[in-house]
Amino acid sequence: MIEKKNKIEKEERAVLVGLIYNNQSEAQIQEYLDELAFLAETAGAFAVKKFIQKLSHPDSKTFVGKGKLEEIKEYIQGRNITLVIFDDELTGSQISNIEKALDVKTIDRSDLILDIFAHRAKTAQAKAQVELAQYQYLLPRLKGMWKHLERLGGGIGTRGPGETEIETDRRIVKDKISLLRKRLAEIDKQSFTQRKDRGEFIRIALVGYTNVGKSTIMNLLSKSNVFAENKLFATLDTTTRKVVFDTTPFLLSDTVGFIRKLPHHLVESFKSTLDEVRESDILLHVVDISHSQYEDQIAVVNNTLRELGAAEKPVITIFNKMDLYEKGTFDEWLEDEVKQQILTDLKERWERETNGNCVFVSAIEKKNIEELRTTILNKVKELYQIRYPYKTEYFY
Repeated sequence: MIEKKNKIEKEERAVLVGLIYNNQSEAQIQEYLDELAFLAETAGAFAVKKFIQKLSHPDSKTFVGKGKLEEIKEYIQGRNITLVIFDDELTGSQISNIEKALDVKTIDRSDLILDIFAHRAKTAQAKAQVELAQYQYLLPRLKGMWKHLERLGGGIGTRGPGETEIETDRRIVKDKISLLRKRLAEIDKQSFTQRKDRGEFIRIALVGYTNVGKSTIMNLLSKSNVFAENKLFATLDTTTRKVVFDTTPFLLSDTVGFIRKLPHHLVESFKSTLDEVRESDILLHVVDISHSQYEDQIAVVNNTLRELGAAEKPVITIFNKMDLYEKGTFDEWLEDEVKQQILTDLKERWERETNGNCVFVSAIEKKNIEELRTTILNKVKELYQIRYPYKTEYFY
């Protein structure tokens, strides 16, 4: 009980702010703020209130305008609010103006995601990738932000003639970015060599929105123990396992989850980790079918795959969490025939959409996993016959 109390005391109390513009609906913004609340929880903050403002376009100075900012200020006074999180990306001057008005630390969605990645990064590669993304995020915001970097290696001789603090900070950040890029290039060379040494195996990558159950499915298929939990971005580093179905081997990789409004610099800096996606032969696109916005999540993943140049690869779509979908969709009074018809319609629709390349499972309850294994095995055998026909005799 004491441990729980201490945890709550350490947790930051936050308010969330969203803006309706660009023909967005209030329902969409509510959904985005729900996800932002989950992100905040993952980072260790508790969202106590959500504010929504409707404007034709974001206010250049305060993003939401003076009136809404006054409303937020009035609410947070005396409530021990330590953090304000905006769902959209803010400029340095907007952050500075908002913090001056509210006298509370202010961050945006990108900063929050970067913070989560920084906390979750364990390997040297992941840490360097996140640090690079953080510096790239910071660089254009230096001018407007009220905080500036500590003097790294400061003292006599570190500041050029006529340089201001902001110019010095900018030079420090640029030097750090250059150093991190060199370090990541070296790590990437090592990773490329390791991938080349894996031999002529069909390679499969698990992709999907964050928190859809990729790591759980990885554990089921490979009988490994990859870290999985009900939080966003549980997996940052790519995990690859050799898997054998019957006598047919292949390599299976779990990758970082995608998310709506994923910071551009984060995608850029993680491209070497996501080489597993680009270099794979088959993608297993895991979808949380129980999520109310699962179709939007599918679109986000497909757009990110296009960014990575991996949109044309063979895809098996795995609709996961069918147990939760049925709980959320079926009322107790529904007859079994009606339930069956709803499920049949759902499956027929997505079989058309995916040209038959989909499976409906519950990874937690281990339902329909054998059908998933068979679907993967058939696709792997098919590709071996095309890519390495001289090897197929050993796999049957």
